[in-house]
Amino acid sequence: MLNREKVIVAFEAKRFQFEEFLTGRAEQQELLTDRLDRFFALDSAAILSRLDELDSRWPGAIPTSELDRADGLVIPFAQQWSSHEQARAWALQILKDRPVLAVDGSQITPTKDFSIPVGAVQIGWFINDHCSGGGYVKDLAFELLSPAELADGNEDEAERGFPDWRVNQQRFVRECEKLCELMTTLAEDSAIEPPLCFFDGSFVISFAGQMRPQRARPYLAAVEELLVCSDRWQTPLVGFVDSSYSHDLVGLLDTLFGQGQALTLSDGGLLSPLLPNWGDRSPFFICARADSLSREGRAAFYTDVAFCYIRLTQEQAPARLEIPRWLLEAGRGDEVVDLVRAECVVGAGYPYAVETADALAVISQQDRQRFYALFQQFAERNGLPLTQARKSLSKQSRR
Repeated sequence: MLNREKVIVAFEAKRFQFEEFLTGRAEQQELLTDRLDRFFALDSAAILSRLDELDSRWPGAIPTSELDRADGLVIPFAQQWSSHEQARAWALQILKDRPVLAVDGSQITPTKDFSIPVGAVQIGWFINDHCSGGGYVKDLAFELLSPAELADGNEDEAERGFPDWRVNQQRFVRECEKLCELMTTLAEDSAIEPPLCFFDGSFVISFAGQMRPQRARPYLAAVEELLVCSDRWQTPLVGFVDSSYSHDLVGLLDTLFGQGQALTLSDGGLLSPLLPNWGDRSPFFICARADSLSREGRAAFYTDVAFCYIRLTQEQAPARLEIPRWLLEAGRGDEVVDLVRAECVVGAGYPYAVETADALAVISQQDRQRFYALFQQFAERNGLPLTQARKSLSKQSRR
């Protein structure tokens, strides 16, 4: 139970820190304004030349020729509508006869509430062919992870028996594998256009750099294969990040003009005031993120990824779109961005296919309770000595 008076006292005790934070933000804004003014004075060739002089292999981002067609950091969206009906008509025309697919996943991690560890991964996928007949596919794959599959002889004593990491890793890998499988199946069908494939997240997986190398390896291999698969089948692939806290473009500004003073805001925070209208986007940049993976030579594929930011709602910072570099070099950047815009019109600000795959794959709290009830029934039928922690039983009786 929250004590209102104690919370108020705690806030008042740290009022100075909040004021200091806001002062620092104002100073950052002055720094940002100066760096953007200097950045806007350069074209892509001048920036590339400067990066060569600095001998910076991982400057955060590398400009492409799109920068030279942008107004500052904005490529405006040419379409304007007076009603949602007009927007929807445009979107349906863009998507006509273009299959769109998305894959998402959910997981149940082991809990100490039960004496036998068990985990599960559920992968959902949605394919909308956007043909006149209105065909679509919704399906699921469910995978159980037994105690043997969860075990790792290298675990610390504190981790042993209940390793969440294995389930999380399996979910990520299975999502990538399913996307490659569907991409291949649809690409082999010469009667239809190659699908637009959505990955719900980023291909630039800095989080894997915080893991032990053997645990990070499957993540890296899964993303690399996904990018290779897209290139092999010449199939558009988009990594969609609705709320990105990346700072690759900010990193480029720091590399060019930082002189020891780093900007603390995200790319989304930088670009939000620069992309005023729905559908406006930044130019594509090549990702050259400096993180532990790239510095150690384990993420060469980062530079196979191009990214931009796009305004899809007025309430939030721009979303981040990532595509394989080959798509940009093939001159298909605008085509892919228009397909994403169209999906977001249909989905009211979020790609409809991604939204549908998420709703399909999600495992609710009620689902988890049903899962553990089925686990208990399975254990009873097979004479397995499964026990439930008394603390867990006490919580259930009180809630």
